[in-house]
This record gives sequence, structure tokens and C-alpha cells, in this order.
Amino acid sequence: MLKVFKGWMDRYFSDEEALIFLLLLVSCFAVIIGFGSVLAPVFIAIIIAYLLQGGMSYCKRKGLGNLISTLIMFTLFVGVFLAILFVVIPATISQAGQLFYELPKMLTQGQGLLMLLPERYPDLISELQVREWTGQVGKELASLGQWILSFSFHSIPGAITILIYLVLVPILVFFFLKDGSKIIQFFLAFLPKDRRLMNTIWAEMEVQIANYIRGKVVEIMIVGGVTYIGFIVFDLQYAELLAILVGLSVLIPYIGAAVVTVPVALIAYFQFGYGETLFYCLLIYGIIQALDGNVLVPLLFSEAVNLHPVAIIVAVLAFGGIWGFWGVFFAIPLATLFKAILTAWPQAIKMVEPAQSGNER
Repeated sequence: MLKVFKGWMDRYFSDEEALIFLLLLVSCFAVIIGFGSVLAPVFIAIIIAYLLQGGMSYCKRKGLGNLISTLIMFTLFVGVFLAILFVVIPATISQAGQLFYELPKMLTQGQGLLMLLPERYPDLISELQVREWTGQVGKELASLGQWILSFSFHSIPGAITILIYLVLVPILVFFFLKDGSKIIQFFLAFLPKDRRLMNTIWAEMEVQIANYIRGKVVEIMIVGGVTYIGFIVFDLQYAELLAILVGLSVLIPYIGAAVVTVPVALIAYFQFGYGETLFYCLLIYGIIQALDGNVLVPLLFSEAVNLHPVAIIVAVLAFGGIWGFWGVFFAIPLATLFKAILTAWPQAIKMVEPAQSGNER
């Protein structure tokens, strides 16, 4: 056993550069775990700037300078940011408030439907069980209302934090766009000059991560937009809120789609009842989900690392347990990064070893 472990260590960590790269990875994860909440604006700005790099490269290919390209992309970002802040978010909050106001009425209707079950299946379900179920749901809604009320009274620190984010993130995005290459060169100066292993691994990782992040943004916009149009056609209540939930659900494959289907089906049922409109509404929703999984995802992620469903679930549970909401949000990119490293590392070692043996000769 020790020989196998020693051989594995000699194989992948005998090179000095490999040890430095491993130390960098461990240090980065330690910083994220220890200071993730404090440095959250920096991480958000880095991701946004990374998304805008494609537009920056396009502007530079057209002959525009770095400053002009930065101003164009930053103006585009600010426009989208303000539209989300002053149009999308207020409308979503308004619909969420209306939905919460209608929940007691929906609960009453649901209780009436559940009370029919003991009449149809007296051997399986009793009236007492139904009353216990509805009572438990009522308690959960009451506790949710108390949490929202207490949250509103204790939300001043959170509001200040949000205001800080709203100021810091755009400023950081501007400087990351303008001086991104200088910042990268500053950190590269601390690395060994001969870094073929790191360059090979980074090239593999960049392809996978860039494809994933940009592809997910496009997928969210397409799925959310098409879903909103479909719900508007049926005049479904809370269409914007549901469309945003459906769009964001693609961040967590399999799990997200299964979870968001429940509110879509319930709201459609309470509005339309059991009939053709409900059937066609859910049919359109199912078609959108099928097209997303079988057409849109293969087109957008043809070069991305494919993750097994078990790996996705484990990543969501693991990173969600470490970082909560943000861990769930970034679970798939982190899992993709981890697999990209596992894929690129052995290939990089094989490429570096012949070069080293040739230099020794």
C-alpha cells in the first residue's frame, strides 16, 4: 500500500511546479472558505468581468483601444444592472408579496381537496391525517410569516451591506476590465518563469470554466425568457416570478427543475383548476424543459466537462454545506473546475516529463 502511495506521489508531485500549483489551489480554497463572505464583492466583480471579456476581445479586434473597449462594456453592464435593479427586482418582489398574500386562500382550497381523499380512499387515508397535514402546513406558513416580519425589523444591516455591494461591485468591475491584464501580470510575477505544467492546466480549465459560465448565463436568459412568454400566453398569475425561478433553476441541473416544477404546477392548478388549460400550460412548460435539456444544453456546452448526475448532487450537498446559498449557486462551476484539474493534470505531467528528460540530456 505504501509503495502504491509513494509511486503516486512521485508520479504527480515529484515536480517542483506541481507542488507549487497544489499549494496555490489549497491557498485559494482556504481564502475562499475563511474570507468568502468578506471578499464576496470581489468574487462577484471577477465573475462579471470574466463574462464581459468576450465583448472586450471583440471590441479590441475591431481596432478599439483598451479604455474605449472598457467604457463600452462597462456602460452595457451598468445598463443591464440598472434594468434588473429598478425593473425586474421590484416587479418580482411585488409578485412575491401578492403570492404570499394569496397563500392562505390556496391553503384553504388545498384543504378542501385533501378532505376528499378520505371519502375516496378510506382504507389508506383518514380525516385525522388530513387535518394533521393541513395543520402542519399552517404552522409552517405562520413561522414563515414571523420570520419575514422579524427579517423586516432586523434588515437594516443587510440593507447597508446591499448598498455597499451596489457601489463596490461596479467600481471593481470597471477596474478589472481596465487593468485586468496588469493585475494578472502582477500575480504571475510571483510564479516560476518556467510554468509549462500550470499553463497547460490553466488552458484546460479556462476552456471549461469560460464555456460553463457564459453558457449558463445565456441558458438562464433563454429559458427564463421563453418560459415567461409561454406563461403570459396562458395569462398565468405570477408569470414573471415563476419565469425567474425557472431560469435560475438551470444552475442546479436535475434538482432545480424538479423543485421549481412544484410551484409552477400548484399555481397553475389553483388558477385554472383541473382542465384543458392546466394540461396545455404544463405541456408547454414540459416542452421547454425538454428542449433545454436535449437541445439547448448540448449546443451551449458542447465543449464543457460533462458531470455525472451523482457528481452534481454530491457537489451541491458538499459546497452547499460549506458556503450555504453561495455554495449551491457555485457548486457546478466548482465541480467543473475540480474535474478540469483532474483531467488536465495527468496530461500536463506527461507533456512536461519528456521536456524535462530532454533538458537533462
